[in-house]
Amino acid sequence: MSELSVEATGETVGEAKWKALRDLERLAPGLDKAAVRFQVVAEGERGLLGVGYAPARVIASASADSVAPPPAVRGDESAAEAHVRGLVERVVGAMGIVARVEVQETEHEVLVTCSGGELGLLIGKHGQTIDALQSVANAAVYRSGVHKPVTVDAAGYRDRRRQTLEGIAVRGAERAARGERVLLEPMSAVERKVVHEHLKEFPGVQTASEGTEPNRFVVILPA
Repeated sequence: MSELSVEATGETVGEAKWKALRDLERLAPGLDKAAVRFQVVAEGERGLLGVGYAPARVIASASADSVAPPPAVRGDESAAEAHVRGLVERVVGAMGIVARVEVQETEHEVLVTCSGGELGLLIGKHGQTIDALQSVANAAVYRSGVHKPVTVDAAGYRDRRRQTLEGIAVRGAERAARGERVLLEPMSAVERKVVHEHLKEFPGVQTASEGTEPNRFVVILPA
């Protein structure tokens, strides 16, 4: 089984990984990014006062079996799909994350799905990183003239987090229905919307958002 391998350097390990992946893709345009393996040769050193700088060095390798022709669907990509794919791939790559980015535009939304390894870094604590990326993607698509919401997902995070938030919302609503004013933990705008929507028809309660970003939270009140 033949192997493809390249070595690249950068100021950080993440940058070196990104450069190595780009070089590997130039050798094999149909490369499956999720199949790429990285070996960190050197972590890199900045040196004291800029003296003695040593770059990070990384080797990227992949089996020749993981090289396949690019999916035919790319030739049929809409302008919105191509725009969002390019944006997300640049951000993911700049973070040193190797992931496959799939984009599908429907009548109502543009859905981005990231798969591969190291996706915890892309998701971030309570989804803060992936929510920020989603906000940037939405702004970019809106400016391009496509007025559809963009959803960015990774490893099924959105469904898992939605289920967690809905459970938190229901427990809080049950307390509020008994006359208690319930304050939930600080959440992003995306997560607060999930709570508001889920409790819209819950009997005997109403919701509101209070506080200032990034510590804005949902309050559940007796109706």
